[in-house]
Amino acid sequence: MQNHCLTVRNLILAIALITGFGLVTHANAQMERSFFVDLNAKTATPVGTADSLALGINDAGQVVGTTYPSNGNLRAFIAGPNGMDMRDLGTLGGDLGSAFDINDAGQVAGWSTAETSQYAFITGPDGIGMRNLGTLGGSWSNAYGINDRGQVVGESLTDGDNLSRAFITGPDGMGMRNLGSLGGSSSAAWSSARGINNVGQVTGFSTTGEESDLPPRRAFITGPDGAGMRDLGTLGGYHSYAEDINDPGQVAGWSYTAEGFTHAFITGPDGVGVKDLGTLGGNESYARGINDTGQVVGESDTGEYSSLYNHAFITGPNGEGMMDLNLLVDLPPGWILTDAIDINNNGQVIALGVPEPETYALMLTGLGLIGFMARRRKADNLG
Repeated sequence: MQNHCLTVRNLILAIALITGFGLVTHANAQMERSFFVDLNAKTATPVGTADSLALGINDAGQVVGTTYPSNGNLRAFIAGPNGMDMRDLGTLGGDLGSAFDINDAGQVAGWSTAETSQYAFITGPDGIGMRNLGTLGGSWSNAYGINDRGQVVGESLTDGDNLSRAFITGPDGMGMRNLGSLGGSSSAAWSSARGINNVGQVTGFSTTGEESDLPPRRAFITGPDGAGMRDLGTLGGYHSYAEDINDPGQVAGWSYTAEGFTHAFITGPDGVGVKDLGTLGGNESYARGINDTGQVVGESDTGEYSSLYNHAFITGPNGEGMMDLNLLVDLPPGWILTDAIDINNNGQVIALGVPEPETYALMLTGLGLIGFMARRRKADNLG
């Protein structure tokens, strides 16, 4: 993810420069914004506040994610249709939390702290009420996906806290079950479940159990209700990772290629066949979400190495034709969509945006000038 690394380095530099002028604030540090993208209306509107990160969307357009308020405590949120009217979901008794996915009834899955640890949670419809899902015997768990039956998937530490394993629950979050790994009972094996469809097929990634310094990490799919874990293979490289699955069983994620690059992929129904989605012109791409028609969203290197950022992409049905999401909607002036996080079945996407380089540079110049003037004024007063 070369362009993202450049973004992070420049953001750190910007914060350092602003701090040097004594102007660093919580608002200044928030360069990224989440956007609710409606492809039907060709609009992109900010979600929540400047300190919000949207991570999941359902077919009603309800959005969930994480917000980072000025007190420094991450909190899970839900927003109503079109990403409006953000509401804090509360916690399991601690100070922190994050929401990762939401089903069509508005049940939310994520994690929250309670006392000294964090646990996977599920809520009732419309995000009401948060319930601890427990663990697989260890001290920690996290939920990443939920289907319309309320089955939740994620990962949890097991007895002894030595292994992290993928889990699935029954309907309404009842009864957490270990899904195992692609490596059996090997001490080197671990797994994480990232998505689940409405028949209970689960996807994620797992080590193969190979005893080496770097065991292969492979995308997997299971049968209905999490039965049986199958290696999806790669695009020719060593590792692959799956992030989401639709109702026909098409999986989206990314894989290393034989050339050592990372490319987004889609599979056919029931996880059969891994197809390279290509890029927007550069070397790398990553798939984040998929809807029931097989439209995939994510981010891609554009090949324009003068750019600091990757661009968000969307494909047509069954992963056909990767397109730059920025070219399909009317963005607020001065913004670029860098990553598309999730997509529903109604042409609505949640995406991450940053200021364009020119806007970013002007922002830093303006802050620098203000800082200089403030310091000069202070020096004059002292004189």
